[in-house]
Amino acid sequence: MAKKVLVVDDEKLIVKGIRFSLEQDGMEVECAYDGEEGLLMAKEREYDLILLDIMLPKMDGFTVCQHIREFSNVPIVMLTAKGDDMDKILGLEYGADDYITKPFNILEVKARIKAIMRRVKAGSPKTEKPSVVESGDLKMDCESRRLYVKGKEVNLTAKEFDLLELLVTNPNKVYSRERLLNLVWGYEYPGDVRTVDVHVRRMREKIESNPSEPRYVHTKWGVGYYYRC
Repeated sequence: MAKKVLVVDDEKLIVKGIRFSLEQDGMEVECAYDGEEGLLMAKEREYDLILLDIMLPKMDGFTVCQHIREFSNVPIVMLTAKGDDMDKILGLEYGADDYITKPFNILEVKARIKAIMRRVKAGSPKTEKPSVVESGDLKMDCESRRLYVKGKEVNLTAKEFDLLELLVTNPNKVYSRERLLNLVWGYEYPGDVRTVDVHVRRMREKIESNPSEPRYVHTKWGVGYYYRC
């Protein structure tokens, strides 16, 4: 079945180019030209990935991303015309999985999309791995990709779930930030280790009663992160 991508960008020439290139690779592409339209389409239909510009009419990309995360874990790649690190980090704070800075090479866009889709597919549970992992008050259903803390469901982004699943299924094993970046985002990911820090911080805010004194995901200072069972 063809992968379905939603492109949300008000620059119609850019949208046209992305659409043509992705369709050449057999993907189905739908387009929206402002934030409100993009959010509505994301609510009404299912996509394998969303390309989301930051500077949009009616509703900016950060707000759209934040709203989408209230009901979906679909991978979101932010498009930004600014090279400012703050835009990139803010995109991740709001739940984005990746970012691409304009102007970009369409081959880079396609490579990123394919890499994310491969990781999502690879995130499906292997036969030797339990589909449900329980540790204290935390319960992960790896098949449906749902997380429960003290019996209450907690909504994680796709990357937050991948990161937590890796740590939970390898308790007490310390992973460096570089290792986590490679395992969760992929060796071809061009971002830096701050991406890991942002996702750990967001994840702690969701699963920990007191994020500054974490019970689940701990920091090994000067080394990396680990899950304490």
